[in-house]
Amino acid sequence: MSMSMIETRHADIVRAPGRDEQSWWDAVRRRDRAFDGKFFFAVRTTGVYCRPSCASRPAKRENVSFFETAAAAEKAGYRACQRCRPNEPAAPDPRIEAVRRACERIDDAEESPRLAELAAGAGLSPHHFHRVFKMLTGVTPKAYAAEKRARRAAAKLRKASTITEAIYDAGFNSSSRFYETTAARLGMTPGAVRRGGAGQVIRFAVGEASLGAVLAAATDKGVCAIMLGDDPDRLLRELQDRFPRAELIGGDPEFERMVARVVGLVEAPGQRVDLPLDIRGTAFQQRVWAALCAIPPGQTATYKEIARAIGRPRAVRAVAQACGANPVAVAIPCHRVVRTDGDLSGYRWGIERKRELIAREAA
Repeated sequence: MSMSMIETRHADIVRAPGRDEQSWWDAVRRRDRAFDGKFFFAVRTTGVYCRPSCASRPAKRENVSFFETAAAAEKAGYRACQRCRPNEPAAPDPRIEAVRRACERIDDAEESPRLAELAAGAGLSPHHFHRVFKMLTGVTPKAYAAEKRARRAAAKLRKASTITEAIYDAGFNSSSRFYETTAARLGMTPGAVRRGGAGQVIRFAVGEASLGAVLAAATDKGVCAIMLGDDPDRLLRELQDRFPRAELIGGDPEFERMVARVVGLVEAPGQRVDLPLDIRGTAFQQRVWAALCAIPPGQTATYKEIARAIGRPRAVRAVAQACGANPVAVAIPCHRVVRTDGDLSGYRWGIERKRELIAREAA
């Protein structure tokens, strides 16, 4: 195909809804391997298409177009780059295996390994290893280790005979360090964890929306639960099950105004969320929830796309589980996530509600 024909195809490209070409261009500039297979870019002046990670000389943005498949790029008249060979199966990234081994080492260690030790095991310099680890996992090695210790601590606090015993069993070398890092991750003090959350004061109220009952609950820091359903009593029981020893306070006129805002969010799910939130989850769940909030109203993303967006392309099932663990319906828009074939899949508060929320945003 001639260069003039390529230029014509380039001008006639139809951009599919939801494509974030700015993010794709940023990935090309970074030569980000995490985006390999998600899209391909072609250069009009050379007639060649490449993977995002291609090490070839950078092209000018105005000469670049994007394709979701290699076949689409070839249909538009571009030929495969001989350097990155985008039409062949991608070679496994050795960095992924190195980071996986480092994560396993952190998981199994009684005390968190030092950065230099992890880097040496990966055959990289500490600075390079730190950058690669964060790029592939979304968190630093230190944050990953802290998250693991905090989760171990939460489990051990409920079983240990003393808090001190739990502190050292969880891998903390001092009680001060434990209190510095764990309270923020667990959302409450160690003593409160052992008491099953006793001492927490949670206000709640139930409103009525066109999609059924809406229960909203909040701590003094922000909204901790938004639930949808047909039976208000069942929603309240679910709240009690989630916070079995917290002090639940209902019938607060001031808080009912907060519920009115939540009901408004359900009725018009595409509006900007302007609610303080107090949600607790693992580092992985928080990354998934942040990715969900980045999906524009009126658009959807697949579980696979979310997994790729957070740098964990194989964690599709874990992404689905994180969506199911979302404690605040609509405020974190897990209803915008669908299966690869477009099927709505499961939704904690009912498929028909999910369908209606998507339709309202699209309208």
